Amino acid sequence: MINIDELKFDKNGLIPAVVTDAYSKRVLTVAYMNRESLEISIKEQKTCFYSRSRQELWRKGETSGNFQHIVSITADCDLDALTVEVIKDGPACHTGNDSCFFNPVFKSDTLSSFSLDGLFELLENRRANPQEGSYTSYLFDKGLDKILKKVGEECTEVIIAAKAQDKAETVYEIADLAYHVLVLMVQAGISVDEIKRELASRHVINKKVKQEKMASDKK
Repeated sequence: MINIDELKFDKNGLIPAVVTDAYSKRVLTVAYMNRESLEISIKEQKTCFYSRSRQELWRKGETSGNFQHIVSITADCDLDALTVEVIKDGPACHTGNDSCFFNPVFKSDTLSSFSLDGLFELLENRRANPQEGSYTSYLFDKGLDKILKKVGEECTEVIIAAKAQDKAETVYEIADLAYHVLVLMVQAGISVDEIKRELASRHVINKKVKQEKMASDKK
């Protein structure tokens, strides 16, 4: 574990901190910390930064309520920059956006990235802005019963493929099921973050149970 004394603050006593979402891994914002704000962040386990414009400390969420609970803080190889992984209570940007990074500058015509969060956003857009010929828009137009029917059908297809021990077909059917479950989540108003938080809470519970069992076994 790196000691704060080992970190290299710049001539103004600051160090850049790249804040990322613990669930989506998306970059939320880039801010600065001085030694005091970093110590406060570690002690309170919530992000505290130093404002270069106001020349003062500021705790994220102090006025908005959008606190950022720190999962980990990691220094780079030169010890002059930090990444801060957080679980956030709300939007990271003062504009109300989930992340401060939402203004495209360049996008490759040949390369593309994929994420469940990105697909979820696309599905939300299809619901808000239906497009003729879109299968997703068709599902939302037909409503909950149609979506539930498709989820049920895809579950059956996964079982059939897995029972046949056909890996390629099972992957294909699981992808179909995942897509339709995401459509159901949009229809039901359930976010990807809510599912990740639920899974994360189970991970914590399972870890605690495992530790308690190990302690019991030693007795």
